[in-house]
Amino acid sequence: MTTTALITPATGSRRGLPPAPRQPIVYPESDGKPMADNTRQFDCIVMIGGGLAALFADRPDVFVAGDLLWYPVEGKPHIRAAPDAMVVFGRPPGYRGSYIQHEEDHIAPQVAFEALSPSNTSAEMRKKLGFYDRYGVEEYYEYHPDRGTLQGWLRREDRLEPIAQMEGWVSPLLGIRFGLEGTDLALYHPDGQRFETFVEQAQRAEAERQRADAERQRAERLAERLRQLGVNPDALEQ
Repeated sequence: MTTTALITPATGSRRGLPPAPRQPIVYPESDGKPMADNTRQFDCIVMIGGGLAALFADRPDVFVAGDLLWYPVEGKPHIRAAPDAMVVFGRPPGYRGSYIQHEEDHIAPQVAFEALSPSNTSAEMRKKLGFYDRYGVEEYYEYHPDRGTLQGWLRREDRLEPIAQMEGWVSPLLGIRFGLEGTDLALYHPDGQRFETFVEQAQRAEAERQRADAERQRAERLAERLRQLGVNPDALEQ
């Protein structure tokens, strides 16, 4: 006698046979979109992400990322966003191909940043704001480098509400201060130090190296002058 395995249209299961194994859900690590559309937007994203990473470099419970896909709903990889920068309190730093929330103790990013390009439409940004509002972001900041505009939203009574004045605003969660210098975004650490671009960091490091070299050369000239006068400079240090 021959037994025929039947597949039911509703579930795809086969009568008389064990159910087929479920296929794993794939959460892609890339959406195929570029990180930035132009150099101004890129420089801004790198400045924000780098400054935030430096701010929390000694914190083992803060994860900072830029342009990383965030999946807030388990089993629904089509629901996703890639903030230009995000901060997650309560999660350790380290490598991730994407931020899959149910694998991160179900902790949503609390802070998100977007640096806009000319191609970003008002409808697109309203959709992003709605996404961050729905999925639990506590603070959301939006800067348009080409227009020199800065906006922010803070969660109040379970929804993101606009921040009335961004000039001089201090983030409750990050402790950083916001402002504009002309049309350029200016962010300041709690100690007052300004977020720097990589170029600015390199220029400052070079200036400090040159200053240290000048101080060393001055000390060497002074020591040589003392020797000429019959004074042992090493004895003065004892």
